[in-house]
Parts: sequence; structure tokens; C-alpha cells
Amino acid sequence: MIPIFDSSVSNWALEARLLRWLTFIWLFVGLIMLFSASYPVADGNHHDGLYYFKRQLLWVLVSLIGFNIIVNSPLQKILGVSHWFLLLFLTLIFITLIPGLGKKAFDAARWIAIGPIPIQPSELIKPFLVLQSARLFGQWERISWRVRLAWLGIFGLVLLGIIAQPNLSTTALCGMTIWLIALAAGLPYKYLGGTAIGGVMLALLSISIKEYQRKRVMSFLNPWADATGDGYQLVQSLLAVGSGKTWGAGFGLSQQKLFYLPIQDTDFIFAVFAEEFGFVGSMVLLALLATFSTLGLIVALKAKNTVHRLVAIGVTILMVGQSLLHIGVATGSLPTTGLPLPMFSYGGNSMIASLIAAGLLIRVARESSEAEVVPLRKPLLENGRRRRGFQKNRS
Repeated sequence: MIPIFDSSVSNWALEARLLRWLTFIWLFVGLIMLFSASYPVADGNHHDGLYYFKRQLLWVLVSLIGFNIIVNSPLQKILGVSHWFLLLFLTLIFITLIPGLGKKAFDAARWIAIGPIPIQPSELIKPFLVLQSARLFGQWERISWRVRLAWLGIFGLVLLGIIAQPNLSTTALCGMTIWLIALAAGLPYKYLGGTAIGGVMLALLSISIKEYQRKRVMSFLNPWADATGDGYQLVQSLLAVGSGKTWGAGFGLSQQKLFYLPIQDTDFIFAVFAEEFGFVGSMVLLALLATFSTLGLIVALKAKNTVHRLVAIGVTILMVGQSLLHIGVATGSLPTTGLPLPMFSYGGNSMIASLIAAGLLIRVARESSEAEVVPLRKPLLENGRRRRGFQKNRS
């Protein structure tokens, strides 16, 4: 149950081993960054600077158990139960919309409180949305239109439920992930074009209805026009990123996290990272993301099963795409949204979803390359037996 000390790793394919260590490095750096970013606000709100860090460690332990189960379970078995998890979290998404049951924060009902544990189904559904999308589009030509329309309708309900919370950023991420998996599966462009237009129209409708979303878009275009109002978050984030300069202020020495930058331990944690580690540190983080995406692409190309290939593509899009969207928001390249940085931002639901997704990619890498992994001593023993047999036959 402890993946760091898994004795079977030496028999894994090279890509699986590299992805495993890359995931642990990503997780370790994220925890160190959360410790720095969350300390002032935890000390101010709870009189314990380690309050959020200790809770995150507990979520990491729970997530690592799920991660270890995923990397050691046959992918076919995981795919066989993925639809049940998808339907469960879809039900929970709609429960969050019921007044009194959904827990609100920042005028959005995205959580269900089960005792002291907050459940955010829109985060937990992400890896299972990838699995079911890969399963549907990977077998598109072999299933009936009735099954196709049923699952497309369920995907539509997922997106509608998330956007109704409202959570436009997660809706956009999930919609783009499904769309790109369908594109990778080779679906006809007429279907892809129609759904893309529909998605853009849905986003525009949401922005036109929700005033705060419209204000975010306008403040993104010129945050300095209202630096103390709607543009405050982005202005403080840009000040943090710019203050990092080349080498950064140093670990733990961010000034913007001292109650200037809002929600610095979740939606804007990259800004604190950029301030403390500078341009060089930011480039190292982007290099880590590039390495992860490259390995994900290699795993997808090596996968012999179409569904497995689409799972690898979907997980890579989800993990790297969400990271780039988060960084884009923090640097003012995209409108301000509430997307966490995987394995960096505080939150147990995001941590569970991220490590399950990483575990799925590692599992695909293991299964797609298992035939190529041969212990070094076995062929030597077999050759020795053949030689002895050959000598006996000659005698």
C-alpha cells in the first residue's frame, strides 16, 4: 500500500518508472510550495501555520493508496467499473444544486459536506470522465447509435451540472478534454465542429447571464483599470510574478502571500511559486510539465489498444492542460478562473483526482510495454539450458 517502496517497480517499463518518479517529484515540490504559500493565512485564520499543510498530508496519504491500487490493477477491470463512478459523481453534482445540501463558497455551490469532510464531485469526476470518454470513442464504430446518444447525453448532463453550480472553468476543462479525446479517436469533423460551436455558445450564454463572470472577462482585458476592485486578484498576481524577477525572492520570502494576494494557496499558488523561485524556477516547472506530456505521448503511441491509447491522451490533456490554464490565469494570459494547480493547490478532492489520473497513465504505460520488459538473467539461463541440451544431443 506504500507506492514509494513498491518492490515490483524494477520490472516495469521505462516510461512507467519515469512517470512514477516524475509524479512523486511533482507531488513533493507541490507540498513544499503549499507549506510556504499557506503558512501566513493558516496562522492568521487558525493560529497554526501548519493547519492546511497537515490536512493536505492526510489527503496525500489517502490519495497514494488510491494511486497504488490503480497502478497495480488491470486497466480493463478499472474501465469496467468507471461508468458507475461517473454516474455516482454526476448524481452528487446535481445534489450540490439542491438548496441546503450544497455547500457554498464564493457564491458557488460546489461541495457536499459529509461531516467535516467536504466532497467536490466536479473534481473527483475528472479521471472517470476521461476513462468513460476513452471507452466510448475508442469503440465508436462498434456500438449502436442508441448507446452513443445515451453516453453523449450523460456527458452533456455532467457539463450542464457543473456550469450550473456555477463553475465555468471546470466545465470548459472537462468539455475540452472530452472533445480532444474524440478528436484523437478520429471522429468525423462534422460532429466535432458541431459540438465545438455548441460549447462556445454555452460559454457565451453563461458569461452573458452571470454578471461576475462577465466582470472577470472585462477585468482580464485591463485589470489596472479597476486595480482595487474586479481586477484586484489579477493585479496582485502579476505583482507577485513580476517581483520574482530572474532567480526569485527565495523560498518562503514571498511578500504577496502576506494577505495581499487572495486565495494564494489554491487558485493563485503559481504566483507565489513564481515570486519565490523566479523566472528560472518557473521554467523548471514548465520543463517538468513538458516532460510529463512527452512521456504521456510516448505511452499513447506505444499502446496497442485504442481505448488504452485514448486514456493516456486524456490523462495527459487533463493534467498538463489544467496546469497550463492555472498558469495562464496567474500570469494574466487567460481570464481569472478557479482552477487549482494539480498537486500544488490545497484541496483533498483535487489531490485525489490528480493522483488517480497519474496512476491511470502509469498503468497504461505498464500494460502497453509489458511485453518489452524482459528480466536480464532469464535469457542467459535459457541459453545455458539450450547449450546443455545441444551437447547431450551431440553425445
